Amino acid sequence: MIRTDAIALGPILPIDLPALCLWDDDPSITRLNRPYVPQNLQRQSDFWLNAANDRGRVFFAIRRRPSPDIIGHVQIMEIEAIHRSATLGILIGKAQDRGQGYGRQAMQLAIDYCWRHLNLRRLALRVHAGNTAAIALYRQLGFESEGVLRQAEFIDGGWTDITLMALIRPEA
Repeated sequence: MIRTDAIALGPILPIDLPALCLWDDDPSITRLNRPYVPQNLQRQSDFWLNAANDRGRVFFAIRRRPSPDIIGHVQIMEIEAIHRSATLGILIGKAQDRGQGYGRQAMQLAIDYCWRHLNLRRLALRVHAGNTAAIALYRQLGFESEGVLRQAEFIDGGWTDITLMALIRPEA
């Protein structure tokens, strides 16, 4: 487990599945990342609990310390050992937990994990162009815009642009 004074990143546990399923089955939350598709507990279990069998992804639960309850998750996906790159994703599940600094701390821990434990050099992410809070956070963390995929996803009845961003590991 890796942590700050406020949060800890650790494994996704079976007890976390109901919260993950609720967040993934809420159109107001999923529209931040993808089109809504109804979810069920089995689909969630298959996705989250089988990550250990796939060396191309690492998932972390975000927990507010000292509580054991999950408040969000970080995904490190598409890990490419040869190219030393990966794609990051984050979600803070409940609206009242957003804007509290938990996402920033979780992303910083995840970035440090990618540099120190996975020996990665490049981190990429995709963010909906209208998600200005997320874009501002990513810029503060050092991510730079690399382009826009215009009208790339159909979300909640309309076309959404996707901003591509990346962070290159600072030379030590």
